[in-house]
Amino acid sequence: MQFLLAFIVVAPLLGSAAALLPAPPGLKGKSPEQAVLRHGVTVTGVILAAAIALTLGFDHDAPSRFQATTDISWIQALNVRIHLGVDGISLPLLLMTALLFFLCALYSYFKLPAGPSPKAFVALLLVLESGTLATFAVLDLLLFFLAFEMVLIPMYFLIARWGGAQRQAAAWKFILYTLLGSVVMLLGLLLIGLSSGTFDMVTLASDNGRELSRTTQLLAVLSIGLGLAVKTPMWPLHSWLPDAHTAAPTVGSVLLAGVLLKMGTYGFVRILLPITPDGMSTFAPYLGAFAAVGIVYGSLACLALARKGNKGDLKRLIAYSSVGHMGFVLLGIASMTPTGVNGALFANIAHGLITGLLFFLVGALKDRYGTADLDTLAGATGAALYGRAPRFGALLAFAAVASLGLPGLAGFWGEMLALFGAFEPAEGLSRPAFLTYMAIGAFGTLLTAAYLLIVVRRVCMGDPKAGPELAVADVQHYEFAAWTPLVALTVLAGLWPAVLLGLTDPAVQKLLAGGNS
Repeated sequence: MQFLLAFIVVAPLLGSAAALLPAPPGLKGKSPEQAVLRHGVTVTGVILAAAIALTLGFDHDAPSRFQATTDISWIQALNVRIHLGVDGISLPLLLMTALLFFLCALYSYFKLPAGPSPKAFVALLLVLESGTLATFAVLDLLLFFLAFEMVLIPMYFLIARWGGAQRQAAAWKFILYTLLGSVVMLLGLLLIGLSSGTFDMVTLASDNGRELSRTTQLLAVLSIGLGLAVKTPMWPLHSWLPDAHTAAPTVGSVLLAGVLLKMGTYGFVRILLPITPDGMSTFAPYLGAFAAVGIVYGSLACLALARKGNKGDLKRLIAYSSVGHMGFVLLGIASMTPTGVNGALFANIAHGLITGLLFFLVGALKDRYGTADLDTLAGATGAALYGRAPRFGALLAFAAVASLGLPGLAGFWGEMLALFGAFEPAEGLSRPAFLTYMAIGAFGTLLTAAYLLIVVRRVCMGDPKAGPELAVADVQHYEFAAWTPLVALTVLAGLWPAVLLGLTDPAVQKLLAGGNS
């Protein structure tokens, strides 16, 4: 177990270096490009297999305990250690990350985005995977920061070199926003480490902020929270997200929504809630307010894009929907209750699965029609996917109803639990304020249903014979392979939420109790 976790974090880096080397003659296949893409599928597949083995070997009777731990002294002068471990909070995120990277590598093997060398593409993808997996596995504040920053450069190049229109501007906006947030976050992490004498997250969480003064906690929450809010992204720090999603290649959008946004909310749960509880309780009402506004703002932006005549880009619409969905995650965290935090963690996973599927589908739709513009796709009678490509249309409708939170699918439980958490927030928080946030969030679910059903009506419905004769390919074999696991897990998590909640709840109870089970 200890070796497995270290292997999962380090192996993508080794695979990235190997991707840049010439392929052995016997493994080239039809071309060197094919060989390196096959290498990417193989490495991400091995990482996924290791993550599944780690999950099977995980002691599910003690999910609140860190398992598969490695603890080695690294920088003695600063008391920084290479400390790795997983519990019920980080294990689902680790597994989902490994799955999404494998599906993206598989999809890219058959549908590589236009751009420079495939070697560089695969190498950057694997560096990105290592950084995201490390973020969910490390238990040292400075290592967390390094892993958090490690993902920025590869994602910048994936957008800037393999993206679509306006990719340079979108990539610069992404890197500048996130770097600025990270600099502020580093100051807060250093403040905690130097004030307490340790950067070890387990020790700090067990202490539950008793070694930190109230002023230190307030400053730490303000600075670290700002950096995490940019990555989440929280309204009004979200403006880099729609541009990045619109310009990114399909797999870039899938990973950005499915994995990178989770790093911000994971930081709130893993660092701020247990280490600075007094500071969090002070800022929680403001975090809840920003979350509630973000829910409604994201939905209204999507409604505007979905309206006829507004030339709304479907990728941009799904990006704005992420602002709303992550608002529910932040609202659950702001409640500081086991119910709300469990809902936030569940919504994290559900959003990764469902929005990852949506970006896969919208990217494939753009490849088929040459555009993601909703007005162009709808035309006079609608793109009529139900008639032209019935399986594709059914998948798009499924992803849409899952995203709007239909009971029985994964999107329902996280949002419901987040609202329940706001209904009865932690002691010391203003219940009238959180009841207001809950009402606003519930209204946001109605707006979410409205814009997603509009999208389904305009894209999927219509008379295929009345419009222009367009040959639209239905779901291809490689698309079926890449998308089916996301559909299956969305249904499984919706019908059997105890699979996930059984892992997260004991770990959340211990985390909020100051490290005491």
